[in-house]
Amino acid sequence: MLKIITDSATDMPKEIIDRFQLHVIPTPVVIDDVDYLDGETINTGEFYTILDDVNRDIKTYHINPDMFEKAFRPYAQRNDSVLYLCFSTGIAGTYNAANLAKQAVLEDYPDFDLTIIDSKSASIGFGIIVYKLLLLQEQGADKEKLIRAANFYVSHVRHVFTVRTLKYLIKGGRLSKFKGTAGELLDMKPVLIVDKEGRLQVLKTVRGHKKSLKALVDYVQENIAAPAGQIMGICHGEDPESLSLAKTALLDAVAPKQLVEAAVGCAIGAHTGRGIVGIVFFDETDTELEPD
Repeated sequence: MLKIITDSATDMPKEIIDRFQLHVIPTPVVIDDVDYLDGETINTGEFYTILDDVNRDIKTYHINPDMFEKAFRPYAQRNDSVLYLCFSTGIAGTYNAANLAKQAVLEDYPDFDLTIIDSKSASIGFGIIVYKLLLLQEQGADKEKLIRAANFYVSHVRHVFTVRTLKYLIKGGRLSKFKGTAGELLDMKPVLIVDKEGRLQVLKTVRGHKKSLKALVDYVQENIAAPAGQIMGICHGEDPESLSLAKTALLDAVAPKQLVEAAVGCAIGAHTGRGIVGIVFFDETDTELEPD
């Protein structure tokens, strides 16, 4: 049997997980020296309540080879064929850890058919790729077509996002304390993208949260291809106000076939805080590789 699996950095909505019985390998998060598993032993609501207290010690680490091996072995034992889409190597070491686990499993099950694809994506950008593959599989696509589609989606997915506060980027060392503090005082908000190699890049900075949300929609309009046929994504860090503002502006600007909403989980939220908002779309489409 062909199985598509992924990890919790997709921030995949529960209704999609349930619909496809999707196996989501959880990302570890450490809170005050206690280990939790994203989506299994801690949910997003609980996580952000803790995260709001900047004095709490919160860390994340990528899924390690032992965890992957435990996840992969049951499929090898059943002789399943597996396609695993993983969190971007430009942000975490997930892809390398998964490949180490694959080699360990192949020692006992040399015929195990496991394909690992680096999504070069994060959060719902990663999730939309997996969702589209699940839809294609539901419509009868074989593994060869799914791999071809996955590689096309990875090459053409675009992410753009912003954050309400810089304090988590400062705390995590992604922004210097001097620049971050100055930015906070001036109410400067970064507009960030995930580049073609899956790395975070600052596109520009703007003054004010509402202007940063508008900048997201402007970026979409400048780069999107054929929005009426697209499945797009919008994600948020448990911030209904920001989500509502961004969603309204986006739907006024473009009318996608479907807009998937997702809450940003522990893997990314730990480094951005509650106020993150992101939009995901594609800069090129291929009708042969689009689900109906």
